[in-house]
Amino acid sequence: MRRVHVHTTGVTSMLHLFAGLDFHTGLMLVLALLFVLIYEAINGFHDTANAVATVIYTRAMRSQLAVVMAGVFNFLGVMLGGLSVAYAIVHLLPTDLLLNVSSTHGLAMMFSLLLAAIIWNLGTWFFGIPASSSHTLIGAIIGIGLTNALLNNTSVVDALNVPKMITIFLSLIISPIAGMLIAGLMVFAMRKFWSGTKKRRRIHLTPAEREKKDGKRKPPFWTRTMLILSAIGVSFSHGANDGQKGIGLLMLVLIGVAPAGFIVDMGATGYDISRTRDAVHNIQQYYVQHADALPHLQLNANPAAAVTPETAGEFHCDSAKTTIAIQRTLSMLDNLQSYDDLSVDQRSHMRRLLMCVADTASKVAKLPDTSKEDKRMLNELRKDVLLTVEYAPIWIIIAVALALSLGTMVGWRRVATTIGEKIGKKGMTYAQGVSAQMTAALSIGVASYTGMPVSTTHVLSSAVAGTMIVDGGGVQSKTVKNILLAWVLTLPVCIFLSGALYWIALKLI
Repeated sequence: MRRVHVHTTGVTSMLHLFAGLDFHTGLMLVLALLFVLIYEAINGFHDTANAVATVIYTRAMRSQLAVVMAGVFNFLGVMLGGLSVAYAIVHLLPTDLLLNVSSTHGLAMMFSLLLAAIIWNLGTWFFGIPASSSHTLIGAIIGIGLTNALLNNTSVVDALNVPKMITIFLSLIISPIAGMLIAGLMVFAMRKFWSGTKKRRRIHLTPAEREKKDGKRKPPFWTRTMLILSAIGVSFSHGANDGQKGIGLLMLVLIGVAPAGFIVDMGATGYDISRTRDAVHNIQQYYVQHADALPHLQLNANPAAAVTPETAGEFHCDSAKTTIAIQRTLSMLDNLQSYDDLSVDQRSHMRRLLMCVADTASKVAKLPDTSKEDKRMLNELRKDVLLTVEYAPIWIIIAVALALSLGTMVGWRRVATTIGEKIGKKGMTYAQGVSAQMTAALSIGVASYTGMPVSTTHVLSSAVAGTMIVDGGGVQSKTVKNILLAWVLTLPVCIFLSGALYWIALKLI
């Protein structure tokens, strides 16, 4: 998990919320923030089934207690999950699109994005189809980027952060396939190596078979314990991954609509800023020492172009301007103790420069001739460069955690029924429930650690399908077709929906 700066004092951040905004824009900003929290609450009850379906269906926990448990551990997952996934979502759109739109355009962008995501999520939830909130959100962001490019006659390729998009797409495609294979192998191994005695064979019973054979409704003690612990793992992992998406959305709103207070961390201390300055200086020293191996950086470019902070205008990052970017950054950070000392335009320029320096350092770290030790050093320096850029105020993290956990406690029944009863041709056994949940918890946990947004819904439903194929007599084709159809349609529908809403909003402004 990438180390990021989490703002621990919310008061300063809250005071900057409406800095420089007129009443109308401020009111719209509040509504946009509410839309994000509504989206996150819908995400909670849409995806809750993934954590509670198996423990409820296997009678390991009563439904009311299971849902409360899921809510609590979703909350803890958001609070402790870091911010890597949050900024993977933010960086799906190029920084220039966020920094160069007016407040009005920023509001249109956010309302269109969120409304498209909410409409699709509610629709799939209503019909009980396990669909991905991650797919929904990413599709809506792509729709905004493409529409913005078409309206401004700019390159569609430049409209989106294509490398980041490819990485996220691969994550969303590979994770459900991996979930299906791993869960299938787990239940196969349990059937092969955990069936030697009558006591062990109980884990392969369905709840109905358990009641018929043993006259008991609840699973055996250790099986029940594994089911509950794996459900806790899914809930925590879901909060850590999906909760970060809500944090990323809130930061997207704040950066785009209220840049004065959120383009950089206004609560950063003098120590934080000096740490950033030292990291930039160390990167500069590394480039000088390895100049012969880095000719594309044009390290001999005229640094006079980096005059002073007053030259802060549009600055598009490319490797040929590395010297200029570093010199400007060091010039602006020199003797700076607080970002309050910079104008709004200078803060905006500072963000561009820091992200440019970090991006170049990341590219250099990936060069084949860069040693492992240098790669590690450059990646650590990159994190320090972004210390005051990739952050989130604590009040945002708490707000998202509350929205997700409260949403988790309502509306879970529709999708839970699909997961528990309609994927397999036969009822779910305890072994299948444990295998599916452990696979989902571990897969989503690893994805959160590496900063990859994945779909909790798709990982768990594909894991359940994998166990049913291996050990349950197959799957119900109608349900699987509906899930696959939702998986295929989510991206194009959300791209079109958010793009159309954004186009309409801009026409009405």
